[in-house]
Order: sequence, then structure tokens, then C-alpha cells
Amino acid sequence: MNIIKSNLANLPTKHGNFKIKAYKQDNQEHLALLSENFSSEDVVNLRIHSECLTGDVFGSIKCDCQKQLELAISYIAKQGGMIIYHRQEGRNIGLLNKVNAYSLQDSGKDTIEANLALGFKEDEREYSIVEYILKDLNIKKINILTNNPAKLEFLESLDIEIVERIPTIVEPNCYNKEYLKTKKEKMGHLI
Repeated sequence: MNIIKSNLANLPTKHGNFKIKAYKQDNQEHLALLSENFSSEDVVNLRIHSECLTGDVFGSIKCDCQKQLELAISYIAKQGGMIIYHRQEGRNIGLLNKVNAYSLQDSGKDTIEANLALGFKEDEREYSIVEYILKDLNIKKINILTNNPAKLEFLESLDIEIVERIPTIVEPNCYNKEYLKTKKEKMGHLI
């Protein structure tokens, strides 16, 4: 695995001051956002946040991504820890295909049916860069901020102790109600 790392840099935000480090694997660049008081000696509060440009940047309410990211940043700013910003847009089908999946959803398909209709698996993400970042930062014990059982399963396969799972539950709205239902009923999300 060929990975290039950046130096650690300061990142002041509206939520507080953080440190940031970038990791480039092939053509994807991922980020680690660390609280000012980050220490791998402690139990690390960790969010692995999968990129969602439409939600994270444009504020789409078709999903719960931006709300989960805001919840995690706020929590980690106060409690300490880190966020891995996992740059695998649309469950790693890419932005163009994600927009095509949106179009299929507009026609009545759920998120899984849309991905399958486009020739993808329901979730194309892979987590080797996450494993690399956790090892690079010498993380051994975590509290994981997630609802996703696939992320729990991946983390359990590593030599990392999960002390606690912290749910990232957000209120549904009329645009994401079916999306959340699909995540719960078809993907086993803990919501």
C-alpha cells in the first residue's frame, strides 16, 4: 500500500481548535481531524465519517450525514478524540454515480436498489486507509461514534479495543425517512 502523509497542521474551526493530517492513498485523500488535547494514550473518541459532499457541504437533507458529522465534531471538540474523514463518496461509488443513484431514488428505488441497478454492491467502501491511520496514530482503545455495524465489524477485526459505541442518532425528516428506514432494515444500522 503506497500512502503519502502530510505533516500535522492547526485547524481552527467554529467548534474549536483541531489538528489535521492528510493521507493520500492512490487517488483518494483522507483526513484525520484531531482534538487539541488528542492523546493515543487515552481511550480515543473516534468517528469514521464517510464523505458525503451533498450533505456535508451543500446541506442535503436526503441523508443524515451532515447532522452526524456536526454531532461528531461538536462531541470531539468537547470530549477530545478524532474524526477520520473517509473520502469514499456515495459508499465509494463516486459523485457522478451517487447523483445517478439519487435519480433512481427519485423514481422510487431505495439507496440499496439504486446502487444495485447501477451495477454496484450495496456498499463499495473499503477501510484499509482507516486501518493505516489508526496504526499511524498508535490508537489501541476507542469509543466509536457510529450506527453502522459494518464499521464495528471492521474495527473488531483489528487489534483495537472498542470500549463503547456512542450512537449518532439524528431526527428524521420527510426527505430522509425512507433512507433511514433502509439503513435500519436492510443494512442493520443501529438506529
